[in-house]
Amino acid sequence: MSVTIENLVTSGTFSLDGGTWDVENNVWIVGNDDECVIIDSPHDAAAIIDQVRGRKVRAILLTHAHNDHIGAALDVAKAVNAPIHLHPEDMVLWEQVYPDVRPDRHIAHGDIFEVAGTALQAIHTPGHSPGSTCFYLESERTVFTGDTLFNGGPGATGRSFSDHPTILASIRERLLTLPGETVVRTGHGGDTTIKAEEENIA
Repeated sequence: MSVTIENLVTSGTFSLDGGTWDVENNVWIVGNDDECVIIDSPHDAAAIIDQVRGRKVRAILLTHAHNDHIGAALDVAKAVNAPIHLHPEDMVLWEQVYPDVRPDRHIAHGDIFEVAGTALQAIHTPGHSPGSTCFYLESERTVFTGDTLFNGGPGATGRSFSDHPTILASIRERLLTLPGETVVRTGHGGDTTIKAEEENIA
């Protein structure tokens, strides 16, 4: 049975450092008719749960812990009975949203998440946030980059817990080393490829 990659766009707000902005976020669901993983859980738990369509959810994988990526995570996790995974270096951000609850499991660089006969590999890419993590699905020649790499270049680094030299190093050392034809599926906006983004990394 082949693996499918589904994209759901949810709308809401991102808040940090005293400011709030309207945003649209990508939710990615990777799996088959029986099971899946969810990458990020922003804004709208009901929409994400509907997209699951009753499948077994192996994991909720969070690319990072900004509130616009995790705001629905607890409600989704409870509804689909799935563990939430987050890199521990983003706990400082997680605790701003969920001060009394911890993720179920910590992600480490190189972790493998099996689903639907294939596997996603965690790639720790700090910079946008300390624990930002991408998920590489080699069998489908794609990588889910959260807010680390967009169509047009690196993610934002102008807010707390972000660092521009660090995100550039992460992208150069851990993403641009992937095959050029790898499709980049982002946390906001449209897809791109590793090859296309090589030109946008100063």
